[in-house]
Amino acid sequence: MKALTRPTRLAPGARVAVVAPSGPVPEERLAAGLDILRGWDLDPVVAPHVLDRHPEFTYLAGTDADRAADLQTAWCDPDVAAVLCARGGYGAQRMVDLLDWDAIRAAGPKVFLGFSDITALHEAFANRAGLVTLHGPMVAAVDFIKNTRAQEHLRATLFEPETVRVIESGGGAAPLVPGRATGVVLGGCLSLLAADLGTPHARTSARGGLLCLEDVGEETYRLDRALTQLLRAGWLDGVTGILLGSWARCSPYEYVRTLLTDRLAGLGVPVVEEFGFGHGEGALTIPFGVRAELDADTGTLTLEEPALA
Repeated sequence: MKALTRPTRLAPGARVAVVAPSGPVPEERLAAGLDILRGWDLDPVVAPHVLDRHPEFTYLAGTDADRAADLQTAWCDPDVAAVLCARGGYGAQRMVDLLDWDAIRAAGPKVFLGFSDITALHEAFANRAGLVTLHGPMVAAVDFIKNTRAQEHLRATLFEPETVRVIESGGGAAPLVPGRATGVVLGGCLSLLAADLGTPHARTSARGGLLCLEDVGEETYRLDRALTQLLRAGWLDGVTGILLGSWARCSPYEYVRTLLTDRLAGLGVPVVEEFGFGHGEGALTIPFGVRAELDADTGTLTLEEPALA
């Protein structure tokens, strides 16, 4: 697995587009997130369909075609330096194949930010455009609006990425399996990674990668099913290390922890738990597509180069 192309860091005054590839966006939370971006001296522009609601499926932010058009237009606009997702939810899988990936590649690298359901787009940008993306807090997410740690780690990653080359979990991390490993960082939401298997242009293996996994609102047997699917498919063969994030609104963590140990310890690679990314409070921003070293014992991820150029 090779490191991917890094987008350019943001500068004061940069125009950033806010899109909604998945679920519907609460207007008041969007407004609060935009205020934070303006406070960073960014120029946020909201895509036309961000506040839409699908006429039949209320869990979608507008139609698939409109959500795809918003992202496509933003990415291909030469005045836009970054495309930031407003929230996750569900729906990215429905629109990802409506995007013109030839045009996206031709437009060149830009910052792309999101997590949760946006995992489907992280995988697409990696596999179809060869670009580094950022797994981090979204513009209309409660954690971004209210949590200083989440805000500051994202801001540093966007503007001063050399200051966060060593990503520390914040003290909660502990090794499920001790050791060190190097590889290219990838991953996201467990259930989305499992759902991507067998789809067009999907990554066929995590071989050579440091895999980040987290999820939200899933019963333990569903997490078991997703992990087992990845194992049975051989997708985890050759992974070099695993970082585990939050498991918010899942079963009690000790139960989830037992499952994670059962399914992952047999891989024989370092595994660190509670690393501080995902749906938990104060979530860290993790770059995907950058080569790094994981130290499971100290709970650190050291990037070989800054996330953004």
